[in-house]
Amino acid sequence: MITVVGIRFKKSGKIYYFSPNELDVKIGENVIVETVRGIEFGKCVIGPKDILEEEIIMPLKNVIRKAVDEDVEKDFENKKKQEEAFNVCVEKIQKHDLPMKLIDVEYTFDNNKIIFYFTADGRVDFRELVKDLAAVFRTRIELRQIGVRDEAKMIGGLGPCGRPMCCSSFLGDFAPVSIKMAKEQNLSLNPSKISGICGRLMCCLNYEQLTYENIKKELPRVASIVETPFGTGEVISNSVVKESVKIKVKTEDQEEIIQEVRMQDAKLISGGYEYNENDSYENKEELKLQTEGADKEQIKELLKED
Repeated sequence: MITVVGIRFKKSGKIYYFSPNELDVKIGENVIVETVRGIEFGKCVIGPKDILEEEIIMPLKNVIRKAVDEDVEKDFENKKKQEEAFNVCVEKIQKHDLPMKLIDVEYTFDNNKIIFYFTADGRVDFRELVKDLAAVFRTRIELRQIGVRDEAKMIGGLGPCGRPMCCSSFLGDFAPVSIKMAKEQNLSLNPSKISGICGRLMCCLNYEQLTYENIKKELPRVASIVETPFGTGEVISNSVVKESVKIKVKTEDQEEIIQEVRMQDAKLISGGYEYNENDSYENKEELKLQTEGADKEQIKELLKED
């Protein structure tokens, strides 16, 4: 077991593990750490804990020290310089007429490097831009192309639900999201209904997916035959949210009636269950059929992965 602390460098950025280096680092404290990019300023979000060695990427970097007032002031100054660097870079991009959109600028804590994040539809020859920026700032320059999901995370905004976007407020990593999730949650497959600000599938489709899968493993499919307290009947509909099924049963008078029962009270006789790991809804043609009239380019964009 190895003792580590979790450090985050941005508000909702990824959490990285570091060795506390015998320091008593507490949650909420600012620290100075050694990274592959150099010396960085971060905040402790996970206190000291022991984890298995195979769960971390070696070699494990150290926390150099707890941040002092001078470090906090320097971090604040770096953020102010980032705003100035952003404006300078935008001017240089316009000067070279490059097909790229600048998203964010980041100074390393020791000012040894400035990283410019941008989006573009394809590859961009920015060699002359780098020369211009290096001449202005006289330090190492890195231009990093990012995807639309990272762009949304950096810029922030309000999601379709009206709340701040998950990626910019608390999500550290992007979890894989697929059309299959929307299908299994009985959502409309219209791209405008299931895509976020970034144009990709909404991250929140992943939140309830495991619950849907677990319930559907015990939920009989429509047309299955089940045994219930009301007798043997045929499933005509089911509800994941209510965890119930509606069945059609015959009375002694051979009259058909509809009854709703809990899925726990419906014992499968023939048919199958709703969830099947082998089901595939990734076929783009099926998506097109269920989103008739939707923009083809929007569908293609929705299915992309960064």
